[in-house]
Amino acid sequence: MLATLDDWLAPYLVGAVGAADLARLDTEMLLSSQLGWDGSTRLGQLAPAHLDTPAGRTAVIDYSRDIPTASVRVQDLFGLRQHPTVAGDVRVSLELLSPADRPIQITSDLPGFWAGSWAEVRKEMAGRYPKHQWPADPANATPTRLK
Repeated sequence: MLATLDDWLAPYLVGAVGAADLARLDTEMLLSSQLGWDGSTRLGQLAPAHLDTPAGRTAVIDYSRDIPTASVRVQDLFGLRQHPTVAGDVRVSLELLSPADRPIQITSDLPGFWAGSWAEVRKEMAGRYPKHQWPADPANATPTRLK
């Protein structure tokens, strides 16, 4: 892609004079257009932009770090028994959030979290957010945010 930069990127830089102009570029569209339909579809399968939760919500997957990361409310993951992965077997690091969207734990092993430190997190969160559901067995619970 570096060898053909003038062909695919330069036309979009006409009139650009600063960082704000670069920030407005739709780089996802630019890059996927270079892959073609099949390549773009395959990329979406291997590296999806969002994580779909059992609650029917989505969480953006951030690929700018060393490992793919998603921030998601813990209640949206109730009912999830396997840790989410991308590219077949790469685990997504989950930043688990409280109902106030504050980080409560980071894990790359959701089943281990449910079986381990969840009990302590559950006690603390139930005291802070009593209107929310805090099941003893979240892997088998129905995802919901409120009681």
